[in-house]
Amino acid sequence: MREPFNDNVSITAQCRLLSISRSSWYYDPTGETPLNLKLMRLIDEQFLATPYYGSRQMAQH
Repeated sequence: MREPFNDNVSITAQCRLLSISRSSWYYDPTGETPLNLKLMRLIDEQFLATPYYGSRQMAQH
């Protein structure tokens, strides 16, 4: 789809054709941190144990 080393079409022109910004072209996504994954797992476990908890009770827990 995109060809970063194409000499015939500049990166700016390719981005314009794809309707994306140049910052999106260079964006390199990062994964979740181990701490964030641990917290998400704890929240999931609590939700599965008490699905009737609302957002306030989950935040308090």
